[in-house]
Amino acid sequence: MLDLNGFEIILASSSPRRKAFLESLNIPFSIKTFSVDETFPPQLQGEEIAQHIVRQKNAPFKEIIQDHQIVITADTIVWCENRYLGKPQNKKAAKEMLSFLSGKSHEVITSVGFLTSRNFEVITETTKVYFKDLTDQEIDHYMEESSPLDKAGAYGIQEWIGAIGITQIKGSYTNVVGLPLAQVKEKIAILIQE
Repeated sequence: MLDLNGFEIILASSSPRRKAFLESLNIPFSIKTFSVDETFPPQLQGEEIAQHIVRQKNAPFKEIIQDHQIVITADTIVWCENRYLGKPQNKKAAKEMLSFLSGKSHEVITSVGFLTSRNFEVITETTKVYFKDLTDQEIDHYMEESSPLDKAGAYGIQEWIGAIGITQIKGSYTNVVGLPLAQVKEKIAILIQE
């Protein structure tokens, strides 16, 4: 267990997966979120997009951050063939995303922001994920059985589609779920010693 050295951790995310990951570290934290604009300038590429959105999510906390608080913001995107895949707007868009990812490799990029009363830092982790050729039946089954609309790229690696469709990953598994946990724990440990 990490001794927080008097620091209070605030997770600025409503993601149940990120909440569960932080809980697994056995550190106390609270959740506080603001509604923010997650659009980004069209010229941004790959990790620049995730970093931009994390800065947007962080902005409302700059005016209210207290000493001995660490606010953690995060954003996960899927990047495939120079194309950004966020959360699909509807089931039609989700099916198009999964069909596009079928038989290809793509990058899952998560940027995590750490705001203290002294500064703001961002770490970014990239994991390469390989999908087999998915059949229409497999995609349809997944969409009926799961909830692809709240996930970047329209899939969760921890769900059925990940078990039957993903042939290989290179990098952090927890990053693909939504938070590179080992890297986050290491960063918190550094911040509470500063």
